[in-house]
Amino acid sequence: MSKFTGGCLCGGVLYTYQGELGGAAGAVTVCHCAACRKAQGYAAAVVPACAEGFVVTAGADLIREYESSPGKKRAFCSLCGSPLYSRRDDRPEVLRIRLGSLDHPPESLTVDAHTFTEGAPAWARPDDAPRYAGLEPART
Repeated sequence: MSKFTGGCLCGGVLYTYQGELGGAAGAVTVCHCAACRKAQGYAAAVVPACAEGFVVTAGADLIREYESSPGKKRAFCSLCGSPLYSRRDDRPEVLRIRLGSLDHPPESLTVDAHTFTEGAPAWARPDDAPRYAGLEPART
């Protein structure tokens, strides 16, 4: 069983997660629906995790949850707005951790599926655009 750390952009919320990410826990997905684009500023990359392995180690009082659809809560830091996870009332044993909140996601994680791509605007669809290690060459 692996142990991971994560948190928000400002460092106010920190967490640990002990358990499996992806695999038998569920598919690693990138959701392109309008709600995820609004909540994340782009598509949401998520990995299912067992709720019992998720422990907030700092800043629990900073976490706010927003019910974005009936029974679905999105958790974020109330200081910097960083998305942390989502959860469903009908599946309390599962969290969907936002991959960007993990300090060091395992290299073995790969995206299993892109969801809600049909209604996504062209700029939000999976593409073959060039990838750069830093800023694009024209930008300094």
